[in-house]
Amino acid sequence: MKYKIDIQENFLEKNNLEEINQFILSEQFPWYVSGVTGMYDSKKHFFHSFYNNNNINSPYFDLIKNIITKLNPITLHRVKLNLIPKSNSIIEHDYHKDNQSPNLTSSLFYINTNNGYTKFENGKKINSTANKVVSFPSNVLHHGTTCTDKEFRIALNMVYVK
Repeated sequence: MKYKIDIQENFLEKNNLEEINQFILSEQFPWYVSGVTGMYDSKKHFFHSFYNNNNINSPYFDLIKNIITKLNPITLHRVKLNLIPKSNSIIEHDYHKDNQSPNLTSSLFYINTNNGYTKFENGKKINSTANKVVSFPSNVLHHGTTCTDKEFRIALNMVYVK
């Protein structure tokens, strides 16, 4: 399958990224626990769902509004923040598709810089660098990883109609 992976560096103003970072790492920001695809139940990651099933389902949606506005989607499908704790060695999660539809786009916005990455079925690796957005068709196989050099790897996953 032929597809384009679009990469945009320095996506947000630095102060906006710092505001997001500061708030999501505060004690008042709620994280929920979920299993990671293909991993044992003892290995968990944390998430926060901002948007799903045609509804804003987080009182903190405004925190990421600048990202959404800049992507300029026609409609949103899902917006979820993932936090994956550090591990002793890089663990690659199982390949997956964000959605089966060829009409949807996925974008990953990396919140922090770390040695984790996103890898695509064609072998292309995208390093987790803060303030970078990677966009690709939602029906493309890809996977994320853990990191070993920071406490966690944080990325915002958005699925939408472009």
